[in-house]
Amino acid sequence: MAVAHTSEIRLKVGLDENRVPEELTWSAEDGGIDNEKAKAMMLSVWDSKNQESLKIDLWTKDMPVDEMKTFFHQTLVTMADTFMKATQDEKMTATMKDFCDYFAEKLELKS
Repeated sequence: MAVAHTSEIRLKVGLDENRVPEELTWSAEDGGIDNEKAKAMMLSVWDSKNQESLKIDLWTKDMPVDEMKTFFHQTLVTMADTFMKATQDEKMTATMKDFCDYFAEKLELKS
């Protein structure tokens, strides 16, 4: 099957003199996003050839710790939802959601 359309997502990282991220922006034309600022990002890709995930985790040096905790919690919840969509494994999804609840409780995150 031939590719009918391509879509590009762009990430731009502004670094300080020590190569520490100071600014993150992203664009996704198909999603109507153009050069939006972000304070953190996590990107995972699957390398099928080597059977391993590759990742990029970045956050700006002005990312507050309380926001990072919320970012992690929301990312974990999203991962559980994505796992369900991808596998239809209700039992493991429920286990993952239980962990997300535990994580939020231990960090005293507001719902």
